[in-house]
Amino acid sequence: MSSAPAAATPVPLADLSKLDISTLPGVTPQAPKPNGLWSSNPVFSYLNDAYITIGEHRRSLGLVNPGTIENLNKEVSRDVFLQQYFFTGLRADLNKAFSMSPAFQTSHTLSIGSNVLPPYAFSALYAADDYFVQGNIDNDLSFSGRVNYGWDKHNISKLTLQIAQAQPAMVQLEQDYQASDFSINLKSLNPSFLDGGFTGVAVGSLLQSLTPNLAVGLEAMYSKQAGSVPPDSAVSYVARYNAGNWIASAQLQAQGALIASFWRKVTDKVEAGLETQVAATMKPITDSLMGTPIGYEPVVEGQTTIGAKYEYRQSVFRGQVDSLGKVGVFMEKRVLPTVSILFSGEIDHAKNASKLGLGLQFESAGNEQLMLMQQGLIDANGNPVPGAPPM
Repeated sequence: MSSAPAAATPVPLADLSKLDISTLPGVTPQAPKPNGLWSSNPVFSYLNDAYITIGEHRRSLGLVNPGTIENLNKEVSRDVFLQQYFFTGLRADLNKAFSMSPAFQTSHTLSIGSNVLPPYAFSALYAADDYFVQGNIDNDLSFSGRVNYGWDKHNISKLTLQIAQAQPAMVQLEQDYQASDFSINLKSLNPSFLDGGFTGVAVGSLLQSLTPNLAVGLEAMYSKQAGSVPPDSAVSYVARYNAGNWIASAQLQAQGALIASFWRKVTDKVEAGLETQVAATMKPITDSLMGTPIGYEPVVEGQTTIGAKYEYRQSVFRGQVDSLGKVGVFMEKRVLPTVSILFSGEIDHAKNASKLGLGLQFESAGNEQLMLMQQGLIDANGNPVPGAPPM
């Protein structure tokens, strides 16, 4: 036999405003209705209803965040191609991880015979859930650093700083806003208002999803130098189509250049990428006798690069070839759980030149748990990995 429900405690009349009606039996909570100017004014009320209707329609389309214009073709330029990995000469990296959450690690890089890498560089990284800090300093005391701070899941502020001897300092301020179906990025390079107005470079971009697969956007750039030099501006248009196992993107720049890329997931271990750049410029025509310019003629130049990435159990191989006769490869082979061999090479058939790079990468852990994770014996929670050798 069920017992009768307990009587609710009487509420004084003076406290009725504090009563939570959602706790009363038979009462269904409802969302509060808008009040104030947005509901009393007919014009604002119509705009508010239209905004709500458009938002509901956008949500019904199943749109996703398209990423940023900066990462428009990252699957090709960063994952498949060699630009982020290629080096020359001899190189040794000593990496040590002290913790995983928050992540804190340091790195020492030694290099010989490289035209890009300094003889010695030290870098440190510290990352938590809402911020990221990274710094690098070399033997010439050239410093570069980056700080990212996430205010919430939508807003990220970024600061990049570079200080080098005999070179002007560089400061870049950046703000990212990641919505459910679009992204806005604002950045400024060396901004200043000390010369009576804005000087520096300002860039703003917007990338909007039109369908779950297709996104379009634009990027506007404004540049102003100190003095009486007139400002410069440009607008670029971009598009990106993500079909899951393949991605196509295109960027039409204001200078008359077109960059198109295509990425394909061939298998679980193989990726392929293609990028084509076409630029239309005006070439001056000079008089053969006097050597003075007498006109201009249009010139169209292009370059196509194709590459592939293979992931094996203990190694990663990247290779690419372009239409100018340049062939490049990069391979990372893990010979021990904490030791990897790096190899990079390039042959330029048109210039009859070649480049070669060889490196070693050592990884060490600050404690026993991190060491076991690097060796693949336990996971991030400290549990043994199935199929791993017994500890």
